[in-house]
Amino acid sequence: MGRVAVVTGGSRGIGKAICAALKADGFTVVANYAGNDMAAKACAEELGIDTCKWDVGDHEATLAGCRKVEEMVGPIDAVVNNAGITRDGTLQRMSYADWEDVMRVNLGGCFNMAKACFPGMKERGWGRIVNIGSINGQAGQYGQVNYAAAKSGIHGFTKALAQEGARYNITVNAIAPGYIDTDMVAAVPEQVLEKIIAKIPVGRLGQAEEIARGVSFLCSDDAGFVTGSTMSINGGQHMY
Repeated sequence: MGRVAVVTGGSRGIGKAICAALKADGFTVVANYAGNDMAAKACAEELGIDTCKWDVGDHEATLAGCRKVEEMVGPIDAVVNNAGITRDGTLQRMSYADWEDVMRVNLGGCFNMAKACFPGMKERGWGRIVNIGSINGQAGQYGQVNYAAAKSGIHGFTKALAQEGARYNITVNAIAPGYIDTDMVAAVPEQVLEKIIAKIPVGRLGQAEEIARGVSFLCSDDAGFVTGSTMSINGGQHMY
């Protein structure tokens, strides 16, 4: 049995593509999901992987979920923090619950997964943590103060934890996707989507598989000298 990878929010969209890529790389992959049992079942059957249900924003549930994964397939060597939610609205319209929910899942989930898996990685002397940020965490976005703050926090979290893990051969990196052709983006009104694409220099939306290839590299042995970095995969929409 190869190394074990857990992908949060792994049953659909970008997460599912990441699961497929890591399995192709030889990882034993477990897809975490929070609520959609049908999608999780379909993903498991299509990719031939296990799934495990818990809310990554719940600290105790995450610790228990990771223990269950280790009982199922062995110690967790790689974590991809992909799970995320949106509760969009301008600050005046945004409730505290909207703020709290997004911070709890999108940023808190990274902390919870690291707390569950970092000690084992340290003990074994090898680990990979990849956090999925966002172009909107780099550049900001109208109506997303909660989402942008959480994703921006991920980039800071990545740099700090990378410093803690480096001496133990644990790398911690982030990927900041631009606008990717997923169900979430497909739900955007056509006229709005046209304006978004017009701002992307390559002239198209990204594909989930393009994000997955970045994750694949960062989880490999070849990326052992890459840590504390953010890989921007956005078609040139935001450069800095």
